[in-house]
Amino acid sequence: MPLSDPAPREPIHTRRIECRGYRREDGLWDIEGEVHDSKTYGFDNSDRGRVEAGEPVHHMWLRLTVDDELNIHRAEAASDAFPFAICPDITPNFARLEGLRIMPGWTREVRRRLGGVHGCTHLVELLGPVATTAYQTIFPSKERKERADPNRKKPGHLDTCHALASDGPVVKSHWPEFYTGDR
Repeated sequence: MPLSDPAPREPIHTRRIECRGYRREDGLWDIEGEVHDSKTYGFDNSDRGRVEAGEPVHHMWLRLTVDDELNIHRAEAASDAFPFAICPDITPNFARLEGLRIMPGWTREVRRRLGGVHGCTHLVELLGPVATTAYQTIFPSKERKERADPNRKKPGHLDTCHALASDGPVVKSHWPEFYTGDR
């Protein structure tokens, strides 16, 4: 169902975020994110000169290389378009993510390592969708393996949203061994 009809309005800013997950030949996974911001009007920028309507204000990339358990083996950031000449100087700091695991507490630890002057707001924000993409890329492969284990534990994604409530119809249908509702 789409949103309701909006009030009359004028477009000003567009942010596009695209994330992709890849299985590597070496058994690891590459998860990439891209953020692209543009305006519907041109403006002068002290470092870049004129930025025309539709040109990227920000065009930035992230790649996390992770294993099946979402441990980060490599982290890389790059900036193709940015408002200030010094913006790309911070991209090497994203290697500070190496050794972390995407799990509860991830966002807090990212902000501790890369928050404020230690990172880039746009790239740090992009890490949220990248982390979700990592999970959605890797989970189906892990789930197929784990379903064969008769002693498997309750999947970590259960009870993380309304649809995946342990006492709800989705869990009853897809993970009946972990269903907690009325039988």
